[in-house]
Amino acid sequence: MPSASPLQNKLSSTEQASTIVPPTLRRYDLDWLRVIAIVTLLFYHTGMIYVSWGWHVQSNETSPPMEEVMRWLHRWRMPLLFFISGAGTFFALKKRTFGTYAGERVRRLFIPLVFGMFVIVPPQIYTEWIFRGRFTGSYSEFYPEVFGFQPYHDGGTGGAFSWHHLWFVCYLFLYSILSIPVFRWLKGESGQRFTDRIGRLVARPGGAMWLVGLLIVNDLALGGLFPNETHALINDWAYFMQNLILFWLGYVLISRRDFWQILTDQRRYFLVGTVVCTLLLYSARVFIGPDSINASQLLTTLYSFNGLSLTWFSVLATVAYGYRYLNVNKPILSQLNEAVYPFYILHQTVIVIIGYFVLTRTQLGVYDGFMAVSLSSLVICVAIYLLLIRPFKLTRILFGLK
Repeated sequence: MPSASPLQNKLSSTEQASTIVPPTLRRYDLDWLRVIAIVTLLFYHTGMIYVSWGWHVQSNETSPPMEEVMRWLHRWRMPLLFFISGAGTFFALKKRTFGTYAGERVRRLFIPLVFGMFVIVPPQIYTEWIFRGRFTGSYSEFYPEVFGFQPYHDGGTGGAFSWHHLWFVCYLFLYSILSIPVFRWLKGESGQRFTDRIGRLVARPGGAMWLVGLLIVNDLALGGLFPNETHALINDWAYFMQNLILFWLGYVLISRRDFWQILTDQRRYFLVGTVVCTLLLYSARVFIGPDSINASQLLTTLYSFNGLSLTWFSVLATVAYGYRYLNVNKPILSQLNEAVYPFYILHQTVIVIIGYFVLTRTQLGVYDGFMAVSLSSLVICVAIYLLLIRPFKLTRILFGLK
């Protein structure tokens, strides 16, 4: 065998241990998963009308089985989107400078957020106020309330200024900008050594599952101070940091091609972990009961830890199985991938308005009402995108499209 050249001998351990991700490489499975997660959100938010948790418009008749399904989905859907967003950030920074990346985040996240807060969200608040009997006038009479800049509160109280479901866009914008120093460090020598250590952990059977410790430490540090998930930023620090950690983990675990196959090869570990945590979640609710769990600090803590484990294991399983079965490009994927962001911005407003009319003008029950609201909302969101957003430069900018 020929001896190694001096250049080869000087290669760093990082370069020897991992395969560099080419700037042109794309993970199509992440695009498919993003589309699936956001379409799932439409059905999830429609379900909010028919569960007992309280929402902008609320049916008197609720469905306990639907509520239990949504209890699981709540621990999976948004964490998966934040993980995918972190992974997407890695690919974005392969082709952009940090300055270009920051400018793009302003155009694609901050501008749609501001537009949404003044145009997309107010109809939700108006509809809720009408539904709850708080307001009886026209929309033109209501709209000046937005410029009072009084914060909205759950239950339709407070003012008419809010980001509602666009909290995801707000948090993602903040994560993107605040994380630039972290990503700069990860690209450097010490950051690569840190990624090497993550790689050694991930290489162990089920090793990536131990990264749930980061979420548990966050829960121990901030969960008691900020126990409620508010999406309001200033009093939501436990949840804010939880999703920031998932965003960072998405970046790190996608940053080496070696990790992709390792995680995929270990997908059954993640699936088993997800199933076990799911069984524990529902067993605790059936055999112990929510009241008993909430009455005990120990049980509350263990229940929370299990929920965090379910979140992390289900995200790992989804990404691992996604890479195994969904990493294929199809002609429609690029169109779907472009459409899902404006679809996300639109979907909740459309659901609230249609849900209001279904609840107040029809006699539909839980399940036929759910199907009517969800499917009609899906059709209307797609129509608005195709007819009013996609063809025009101004609306493309306002909805964050290139």
